[in-house]
Amino acid sequence: MLLAYRRVGQPSPRVVKRKSVTSTQDMARALPIGSIVVADHQTAGRGRLDRRWESPPGTALLVSFVLAPNAILSLAAGVAAAEACGSGVRLKWPNDLLLGGGKVGGVLVESSPTKAVCGIGINLTWAPKGAAKLNQDRDQLLEKLRIELERWTSATADEVLARWRELSDTLGRRVRVELSDSAIEGIAEDIGSGGELIVDGHLVTFGSVIHL
Repeated sequence: MLLAYRRVGQPSPRVVKRKSVTSTQDMARALPIGSIVVADHQTAGRGRLDRRWESPPGTALLVSFVLAPNAILSLAAGVAAAEACGSGVRLKWPNDLLLGGGKVGGVLVESSPTKAVCGIGINLTWAPKGAAKLNQDRDQLLEKLRIELERWTSATADEVLARWRELSDTLGRRVRVELSDSAIEGIAEDIGSGGELIVDGHLVTFGSVIHL
């Protein structure tokens, strides 16, 4: 089923809705910029580092947006998702959404020279043990997310970084960053201009963060 949101003065995005897909990322990769893929269920949903993302059908917002490339898209999408979810949702570097300290959602960005696919998953009516759920209407949240994503992907890098810092649950905390063959522990001091996490003066571009 194809649906489209009509917006005055601008082309409507192409919204593809499916009951079940392997993942919204898989379907979105072949679509043009401006497309949105939403599914009730993913049979092979995943997050960063190929971790599985699982949820019963109809219990989460599972969506991928096809966007123009953006050097800090992951941070911009995190800010957009937190703003759409509302007060209380915080950001954990690099791509987690937290509510009450539990993971409520996440962002996964896959980029090529010509476009980027930004997947966002948010627990709504079910969450795995230790995680959180938002209890919001899926369609209303999708519309808020679409608006906020357009806003923050159009913002300047300085604006995105400033808002990310305000929403961060990572900065100022002692963290452990697990890298492929080592780990770094220290205070998460700031983020760099490219979205790197700065831990005791070290720039971290990739890794899994544990709040200590």
